[in-house]
Amino acid sequence: MNIKRAKEEIEHTVKAYLAKDTLGEYAIPSIRQRPILLMGPPGIGKTQIMEQAARECGVALVAYTITHHTRQSAVGLPFIRQRHYGDKDVSVTEYTMSEIISSVYAKMEATGLKEGILFIDEINCVSETLAPTMLQFLQCKTFGNQAVPAGWVIVAAGNPPEYNKSVRDFDIVTLDRVRRMDIEPDLQVWKDYARTAHIHSAILSYLDLHPQNFYQINADVDGTQFVTARGWEDLSNLLDTYESLDLQADEALIRQYLQHQKIAEDFSAYLDLYYKYRDDYGVEEILAGQVKPAVYARLLNAPFDERLSLVSLILSGLNTRFTASRQADAVADACYAFLREAKQGFSTLPADIPDGELTLFGQMVTDYDAETQHQRAAGLLGHDALNTRLQVYAALRSWDAELRRANAVSTQPAFDLLRTQFQSLAEARDQAQEAASAALEAAFDFMENAFAESQEMVVFVTELTLNPASHAFITENGCDRYFRYNKDLLLDHRKAALQQELAAEAHRHGGQ
Repeated sequence: MNIKRAKEEIEHTVKAYLAKDTLGEYAIPSIRQRPILLMGPPGIGKTQIMEQAARECGVALVAYTITHHTRQSAVGLPFIRQRHYGDKDVSVTEYTMSEIISSVYAKMEATGLKEGILFIDEINCVSETLAPTMLQFLQCKTFGNQAVPAGWVIVAAGNPPEYNKSVRDFDIVTLDRVRRMDIEPDLQVWKDYARTAHIHSAILSYLDLHPQNFYQINADVDGTQFVTARGWEDLSNLLDTYESLDLQADEALIRQYLQHQKIAEDFSAYLDLYYKYRDDYGVEEILAGQVKPAVYARLLNAPFDERLSLVSLILSGLNTRFTASRQADAVADACYAFLREAKQGFSTLPADIPDGELTLFGQMVTDYDAETQHQRAAGLLGHDALNTRLQVYAALRSWDAELRRANAVSTQPAFDLLRTQFQSLAEARDQAQEAASAALEAAFDFMENAFAESQEMVVFVTELTLNPASHAFITENGCDRYFRYNKDLLLDHRKAALQQELAAEAHRHGGQ
């Protein structure tokens, strides 16, 4: 199965294992809650989907790479305890709490979440001394003589033997006690994730042209060469940061992430062209509605990969604006809700409390930050959600400073000042929305003049549909030309499907 299906299965399993009956007991007894065993090549995203699944299910996550542990850290250290059995005092060997089990309890205490996922990675690559412990863990859900707490779902992951020489095979007894899922790389599924994760547009465009280079592991006389989904994502983060610092990523740097010489060379060359197209075509000018006259002439003789790269660059520029607009919208909504709560709090303050409004608002801001840090530590905030809360906190701190600077110590002046501050935020939100809408209209102007209804327009409209940021923005703010082209594309798709059905039906009748 692909990684998306595996994530869905994990989420469904967590919900099923944590479901309770009318008496408050787990509907599936712990002994029947089979651990999940994910088997797949390295760098495919096994660890990452655990973070997503835990966050979306609202449970805690404790993750361990078991190859970093010894038997003592997994099971605990032995110590001598005195016992009295029958008529004799005897010395008995017991064990301290397993570091892993201890981490589960620590996570519960730190986050307040009593249920979660215990994820053990590289479980079939442990040392010889630790192997029996891992088998016991999968079969009995214990480390030594200590059980995994109730309400914690066990997920383990490993690599098939062709990818790791240290792999140990599980016996039938163990495999009969787990739910095994074999995962394979899938570019289309990864692209769905990549759009949400804001993977660099050059990478997505390159993989559209060279899908065979998405995931490769090759072993030859020169050693093992590989490129993985993890490598592409880590490289994307670096490229984004390098661009913000006005630094250039060269082939030597790219090979540190894409450890496959030919693919690294190929992508490095493509990346140089990608940046060149951005500058030569003037993508920012296109989105500002100021297209250079020479652009259309150049496109007449441009190869398809160059035209596709230009479309990707335009989409990237749009998505930056869509994301900024959506972010500004989310921040404004959160601040508005906070402002309403503050107004209600001000109205209940006793009149004889000095500086009551300042004290109350400051405490509310402090509480908001504390809740953000709590959710962050619990792993309940994705990248965008965390970014929103951090921007909201920055705005609230600024408002708090303005209140204190103005010494607004009565309800109406304090609220009037906060409302003025919010109005500035709302105006910035409106400006971001207008800028994104204007850029979208300019992009459609260019696409119609440059490509009309060609394949490039199909790619453009399809990506607007598939990308979460653009889809959400257009759904909320509208765009007549998008809806028209999207409708035409859907009709064309239906016509093509109908023609295929008719052709198949004619073929069947012709064969009778």
